[in-house]
Amino acid sequence: MGKGVDMTLDPKFWQGKRVVVTGGGGFLGSHVVSRLQEMGCEEVSVPRSKDYDLRKSEAIERLYQETRPDLVLHLAAVVGGIGANKDHPGSFFYDNLMMGVELMEQARQVGLAKFVAVGTICAYPKFTPVPFKEDDLWDGYPEETNAPYGLAKKMLLVQAQAYRQEYGFNAVYLLPVNLYGPGDNFDLETSHVIPAMIRKFAIAKERGAESVVLWGDGSPTREFLYVEDAADGILMAAERYNGSEPVNIGTGAEISILDLAEKTKSLTGFEGRIEWDVTRPNGQPRRQLEVSRARDLFGFSAQVDLGEGLGRTVEWFNTNRNRFA
Repeated sequence: MGKGVDMTLDPKFWQGKRVVVTGGGGFLGSHVVSRLQEMGCEEVSVPRSKDYDLRKSEAIERLYQETRPDLVLHLAAVVGGIGANKDHPGSFFYDNLMMGVELMEQARQVGLAKFVAVGTICAYPKFTPVPFKEDDLWDGYPEETNAPYGLAKKMLLVQAQAYRQEYGFNAVYLLPVNLYGPGDNFDLETSHVIPAMIRKFAIAKERGAESVVLWGDGSPTREFLYVEDAADGILMAAERYNGSEPVNIGTGAEISILDLAEKTKSLTGFEGRIEWDVTRPNGQPRRQLEVSRARDLFGFSAQVDLGEGLGRTVEWFNTNRNRFA
């Protein structure tokens, strides 16, 4: 992957920069913050929710006064699984909408040089043709269970384009695919598919279990992006992209859940059977992004293939196994 593109970040761009990273304590955010520190930023600020309620304009005003940023990377989101989305659609809509709207509005008022908004592929319509192209974003309603969250995040695209048109404000909007990697969430109640599989297979191996049960029939396909690649993609856009169009960040490659399970099983060393519980839902049949826009506009192409990334993630889980007793 990544042949013929310049994937190097420019330390000169970052030196002397003051950067606010909302959600900087999270999975993706922690990798973005580490990368910024490597690049030699003057200051990287991570607002914590106990100190700043980012839904409130006065809290954001105080944040910007105290940090005086050149650049804001808005990664923060209030998210949950299918159950939480179903139970709290109103609060997910309100919290995500208000955070984004207030952060961008206050940034405009203080004359911020650039705002990078990180959206979600949940913003895509439920029946988007594969591969998902950025031009398809408005061709239907998102999948119902996470539509309020997806639409709240998609309003940042509308706001960014409107502010560019009216105020000349430089805000860009990115759509990363599902992420995985070291430091992911391995809680079986709330984790996504890769960390959930790794943990299930690792526990089954420890216990000498004969089988592991996975949901659905294994036929759906998904696309996964290694978290360090995602961090680089966001920083490359911050450095090089100053346009109004939304941009997908992904690998452009899909894998079936069945094949993913076999790969993960092998890497964890579990030797038992996989049993598919077909009474459980499969979810969306296919998910894969069209990723040429990121390559063409700012030179991003994923560097870590799934086999290598899974290996690193399994290794990290095994090293940190005592955290997940």
